[in-house]
Amino acid sequence: MPSPQRARRPVPLPTSGSAGQAVRLLRTVGPMTRAELGGRMGTSRATVSTTIAQLMQDGLVDEQAAPTTYGSRGRPPTVLALTQRAGVAVGVDLGRTHARVVLAHLGHEVLAEEAVTLDEQGTAKQAFTAVEDLVDRVIAAAGVKRQELVGAGLGLPAPLDATGHLTSVTIPPEWARADPAAALAERLGVDVMVDNDANLGALAEARWGAGRRFTNLFYVKASTGIGAGLVFDGRLFRGSTGTAGELGHVTVDETGLVCRCGSRGCLEVRAGGHALVAEVAHSGYAVGTLGELIATAQRGDPACQRVLADAGEALGVALAAVLNIVNPDRVVLGGELGSAGELVLGSLRERLSRHALASAFRSASVVQGELGERAESLGAVLLVLTEATVGRS
Repeated sequence: MPSPQRARRPVPLPTSGSAGQAVRLLRTVGPMTRAELGGRMGTSRATVSTTIAQLMQDGLVDEQAAPTTYGSRGRPPTVLALTQRAGVAVGVDLGRTHARVVLAHLGHEVLAEEAVTLDEQGTAKQAFTAVEDLVDRVIAAAGVKRQELVGAGLGLPAPLDATGHLTSVTIPPEWARADPAAALAERLGVDVMVDNDANLGALAEARWGAGRRFTNLFYVKASTGIGAGLVFDGRLFRGSTGTAGELGHVTVDETGLVCRCGSRGCLEVRAGGHALVAEVAHSGYAVGTLGELIATAQRGDPACQRVLADAGEALGVALAAVLNIVNPDRVVLGGELGSAGELVLGSLRERLSRHALASAFRSASVVQGELGERAESLGAVLLVLTEATVGRS
């Protein structure tokens, strides 16, 4: 049970001087040793010690055992981290049929998370009502108050422009006219940052998942639709108008079916969830969802395994061009299709080896995502931690 102190309103964070610099680094980078913090601040050890002593006295920073990812031998080092008193943030992954909310404090510690299924035909108002309810539930579960929120991140399954407005012609008109950030901000009473869900999945896998310790990451979210996110040198790459990563609308078969985007033979109509379920249905299978298809394949069904292998081949053809052009050192397959693991990855890698430049293929490891269905909501909270302005009133 959280102590009453955890429910206090967060104190104002310093925004200037060495204290402001230290807080900004601990918020954006996460826990780090005193030596790491001093190196990034570029100040003397004495200045770092004085700064940290004051922040600890104010209850904004504490020192704790380092996570196992530091991999040191003998006694583990200690790391500095912001405390919950500095405030908490929420990350929201809002899809066509689901909403997931994560609550974390500014020290990069997840406190609670919840998810619900949504009606695919529901309105935007209904979706945001469900999100607001989830936020209240995770706040209650963590024993904190609404007043402790310093910001929220929101992931949506569509490209967005620089102003945070949806730009895809394939989404329902109501959503196309919506201002999702403003709608959620009005309900929560805090600033909301919005981004494409695949971008956020990439951010999370790069920071907390399968992309750790890699410089250039290409993340593929393959579920009902297919999107991708790019992280270069630890930062998201969105492109000039925010549409970087629209992998699902790369043509892989010029004679293929017409896609909802108006083109023909897009990757999404070849390897998207609806397409795969429809393909299995042609064989007389009573498989209603992509999850059921994957589960059936994992039990050894040859037809479902064939469909997933074909999806991997289509992904490999599209990703070969990515490897040649972008030259990432890590490719992560996430989304629901990513949960199929080697049933998809095996054929994907085989196609990559045939179509990508040999040097590009050898330099890129292709793996399953580690964060699963949590990736996008974790990325949404990371958006607030790593890209939002530290100061607040």
